[in-house]
Amino acid sequence: MLDVRRLQVLRAVVTSGSVTAAAAHLGYTPSAVSQQVAALEKEAEIALLERVGRGVRPTAAGRLLTRHAAIISQHLAEAETALADLRAGRTGRLTIRYFASVGPTLLAPALARVRREHPGMAIDPKLTDPDDLLPQVERGHADLAIVVRRPADEHHHGVRLVHLLDDAYQAVLPTGHQLAAQRLIALADLAGEPWVGSEPPGPCLDPIIDACATAGFHPDFVARSEDYATAQGFVAAGLGVSMIPRLGLGARHPGVAIRPVGHPEPTRTIHAAVRETSLDQPALRTLLDALKDATRQ
Repeated sequence: MLDVRRLQVLRAVVTSGSVTAAAAHLGYTPSAVSQQVAALEKEAEIALLERVGRGVRPTAAGRLLTRHAAIISQHLAEAETALADLRAGRTGRLTIRYFASVGPTLLAPALARVRREHPGMAIDPKLTDPDDLLPQVERGHADLAIVVRRPADEHHHGVRLVHLLDDAYQAVLPTGHQLAAQRLIALADLAGEPWVGSEPPGPCLDPIIDACATAGFHPDFVARSEDYATAQGFVAAGLGVSMIPRLGLGARHPGVAIRPVGHPEPTRTIHAAVRETSLDQPALRTLLDALKDATRQ
């Protein structure tokens, strides 16, 4: 394999017309330049220069390699520029995975800020099942994922979890329900009610089940929906009561009443998951800052 640095030395000799001139341009000694050319000729297994008077001129092989050396120099310069743009966050691709309820409330305004501050960055957000998000970051399939995590959950090596917010669940009742008159509902008061499930099995349902267990019961699910709007529709129709997180209540059905819950309050904890090795990327740092700002708003 030909040494790229020696190719550039050959190009300097050919363009300057002598070993001495090339050495002056490169800051080498003439002896060092001659050694580099001799080593390249050994690699190429053919003569690259021939003497003409006090100077040198390239052989056919020398001219061929000089042309390719010029192309290599151009590509290296382009690569260095592209790398500098990538390091500065001016170009590149940001792959993001998220679950439904954080899309309009947290992710949308955060991505708008990234787009403003890093207009050359390609952004790839994809809606994914909450259970599948964190492994995608660990394996390098996503730069950032918004996840629901509990303190006892398994730790993933090389992944940093950045806390965004604690999203409390609210009781969703038919408007005429007897508990709708209360400002705060004790979770145990819902023990005898038929329930409408609003979450699929997994990290978003677990906080509800755990809180109900603490209150001494298991919810009796008579209907299930993995869509908050449909769950509200079921409640409004009188099928049962439900629990929906605050982030999922941006659009409220007119036939339901929303009340806070206590003793205990079911809460899901939302984090941004990123690889430790990616934290120095400017666009990713901007996204993290923007997500934190969105949670405060």
